Amino acid sequence: MIAVHDLESAKKKYHDLLGATFVDAHWTGEPFGIAVSIAWDAGIELCAPLPGREDSSAVTGFIATHGEGVMSVFFNVSDGEVAMDRAIQHGYNSVHSLDYTQAEIDRYLGGLFQRYQEFNLDTGVRCGFTVSLARIEARQEA
Repeated sequence: MIAVHDLESAKKKYHDLLGATFVDAHWTGEPFGIAVSIAWDAGIELCAPLPGREDSSAVTGFIATHGEGVMSVFFNVSDGEVAMDRAIQHGYNSVHSLDYTQAEIDRYLGGLFQRYQEFNLDTGVRCGFTVSLARIEARQEA
């Protein structure tokens, strides 16, 4: 996840650089004051403060401290609960998690997956960015 000031210019930049195709997913960041756009083909998630929420956005503080850049790194895991248990054993906690149903995957993620689960850890101080553990399984062709 890359924090940016201007989502539209960042989408253009990464499209031009990598050929990435972005899909807006503002619904996922709206509770946090974040506009989100994801390029599944390039493995990039961009986030920017939602217009009118610049002062309260979860990304505003990061940009003010670090500037634009990598805010979170997602690591694919085969078992989210086991990975989370390991993180807890090493002193990390989840600050936000989600586990989509198939209906939510179909509605929000274009039906691309048969499983989508993630845990965002409190690693900012120790790592300089958030580590996210994600169990993402592609939908199997019938």
